[in-house]
Amino acid sequence: MEDTQLLCVLVLLVSHSLANVNGDSDVSTSSGSGTKTYIVFMDPSSMPAAHPSPAHWHAAHLQSLSIDPARSLLYSYSSTAHGFAAALLPHHLPLLRGSPGVLQIVPDTLFPLHTTRTPEFLGLLSPAYQPAIHDLDAASHDVVIGVLDTGVWPDSPSFADGDLPPPPAHWKGVCEAGVDFPPSSCGRKLVGARSFSRGFRAANGGRGRMGAGRRSARDRDGHGTHTATTAAGAAVANASLFGYATGTARGMAPGARVAAYKVCWPEGCLGSDILAGIDAAVADGVGVLSLSLGGGAAPYFRDTVAVGAFGATAAGVFVACSAGNSGPSGATVANSAPWVATVGAGTLDRDFPAYVTLPTGARLAGVSLYAGPAQSARPVMLPLVYGGSRDNASKLCLSGTLDPASVRGKIVLCDRGVNARVEKGAVVKAAGGAGMVLANTAASGEELVADSHLLPAVAVGKLTGDKIRDYAARGGKPMAMLSFGGTILGVRPSPVVAAFSSRGPNTVVPDVLKPDMIGPGVNILAGWSGVAGPTGLAKDGRRTRFNIISGTSMSCPHISGVAALLKAAHPNWSPAAIKSALMTTSYIVDNTNSSLRDAAGSLPATPFAFGAGHVNPQKALSPGLVYDISTNDYVVFLCSLDYSETHIQVITKMSNISCPRKSRPGDLNYPSFSVVFKKKPKHVMRYRRELTNVGPAMSVYNVKVSSPASVSVTVTPAKLVFKKVGQKQRYYVTFESKADPSHAKPDFGWISWVGNEHVVRSPVAYTWKM
Repeated sequence: MEDTQLLCVLVLLVSHSLANVNGDSDVSTSSGSGTKTYIVFMDPSSMPAAHPSPAHWHAAHLQSLSIDPARSLLYSYSSTAHGFAAALLPHHLPLLRGSPGVLQIVPDTLFPLHTTRTPEFLGLLSPAYQPAIHDLDAASHDVVIGVLDTGVWPDSPSFADGDLPPPPAHWKGVCEAGVDFPPSSCGRKLVGARSFSRGFRAANGGRGRMGAGRRSARDRDGHGTHTATTAAGAAVANASLFGYATGTARGMAPGARVAAYKVCWPEGCLGSDILAGIDAAVADGVGVLSLSLGGGAAPYFRDTVAVGAFGATAAGVFVACSAGNSGPSGATVANSAPWVATVGAGTLDRDFPAYVTLPTGARLAGVSLYAGPAQSARPVMLPLVYGGSRDNASKLCLSGTLDPASVRGKIVLCDRGVNARVEKGAVVKAAGGAGMVLANTAASGEELVADSHLLPAVAVGKLTGDKIRDYAARGGKPMAMLSFGGTILGVRPSPVVAAFSSRGPNTVVPDVLKPDMIGPGVNILAGWSGVAGPTGLAKDGRRTRFNIISGTSMSCPHISGVAALLKAAHPNWSPAAIKSALMTTSYIVDNTNSSLRDAAGSLPATPFAFGAGHVNPQKALSPGLVYDISTNDYVVFLCSLDYSETHIQVITKMSNISCPRKSRPGDLNYPSFSVVFKKKPKHVMRYRRELTNVGPAMSVYNVKVSSPASVSVTVTPAKLVFKKVGQKQRYYVTFESKADPSHAKPDFGWISWVGNEHVVRSPVAYTWKM
């Protein structure tokens, strides 16, 4: 009885602090010194029945430890994770760790953002596809894509309601009122908007660089509006960036709805805010989540995005995340959990040519989106300068390194790297330079990314850059002339894997191949914030309704939008089945019918760069067979990683987990294979897979294997017969290493199931432990 009375008193004490626990109103967090934000994962089975909600339990738990929830509690999570975020003092940690119900405490983590032509490039506008796409537009009205990013600019024409019907009945989201963001900002296209900044503010002593505009879901950066409109923007005619890429801009799923969850700021995105956004999005009823953000390579139980994404996937929500922009170095891929679709970036068949002409007569090609005043009525030769100081800082055009006396009125040659590309242009302009040539180094190879610089500027590849560097180093009076060629289509070869796109192998679980696929992520036109210039620099006073930017941040929402189309076409498919369809139907040849190439070195790319290949929406709608994965399959996978029961419970929210005696990560029913041979000759690995027929009855498939000389591959059975729709069939693959482990390098192959109408292809990556 006394325990019950005490519990009632605690519930009354914490009621006031719970009034806005999952909103974004002011709380008195971190008002004292020495606090740090932590995410505390709780065991839901330990919650006393007297508590009306997990949020009350979490607040009462803090109160029972003499930790004031009104000052400390930031968020309470219950939809996709169980636990809370709190700003804690050092002496609070042992109190919490020793209290019942606490599974794990992890510090809050800062995650970085992974910063018109694409529907046509992906085949969504081909005449043969129009009847299907018309039906899908109507069906996708019931799909809401939740975008976790920097917010949304609701005034963008890409969010026009058009003739959309009211939001679907299952939708429970809200349009959260905030500064310059009345509830009327939402409608039938943009159906929800929320803001989550408590983690960010707590990390900055309760203040941060919030400013008035950050107290709402309004996007003052542009990144969030760009990703949201890429995924599901309405069709907008005559869209362009200052005349570049003119045409009709539309998202991948123009009939789908958008809900914006502002969890990111220019400095990055806090894990506590991200988890709050995922938790709210799933409770609101989104069908797809798009996260163009991510961190490093942490075990999944310490990865906030992975934990939240697991809960979303278990609830039937498809989750797409960007792979990261840390390429071309290997083992850099982010967001590697198998329940996430990890998306790398490729180029389009559209380009923005620009030229550097030298007095020798050489006309060297590059790219640019410059649209400002010309140097003169017609292009003229100007002095060219490279460097100018004793160190290399001036060659990189870092802030404060250029001598105005040396560069005024001249074209400055800058090496790419260290600071942002557009920042280099701003540095040159501030020093009085008349123009800039931005030259790649070995790190970026021949990859060309166009930018809307503040002054005339041309970006060139490494080989061209080396020619200009050699010319400038000869002495004398080097000169150069810049000219701009507008927009061209039909570029060959395309797509090409972007050099910046992060690569495998997967360092968290090498037995899972990542990234999963690539999509368009270079020079993408989409909606933009009305208060940010196209460079994103504070000194950029230009304004535009659309912007062209690059990154896996841009490729991710392409996949999110296509996933919404698949969800509309196949509402009963699981997130794993949708991802399988996207992966097994991807293509691995460019528009010259050659293998996909890597922009970093112009050599053939590998599945460590493109995963299963480049997404093909038309074929993904009818994949024939899919590799399905249940929530329990993921639990068995986690068991195979030798995670503790507590760690598995943090991810899955499940109590009393029973792991099988034997399980291996490679046996997860994944649409790709990553075979890791041990350090011994003639090592043999045997994996199983299960295919589900989503094509016609009486479908027959025969296996086709492509393997390197270093590995022998045997598949049994070699033929699968599916007598009915929904039927499942297993097969087994034996991989035998023939290579000397001490000299073996990563190698690749394919396993394809070939039917009369479909080819279901899986990439295979081989590595040898040293």
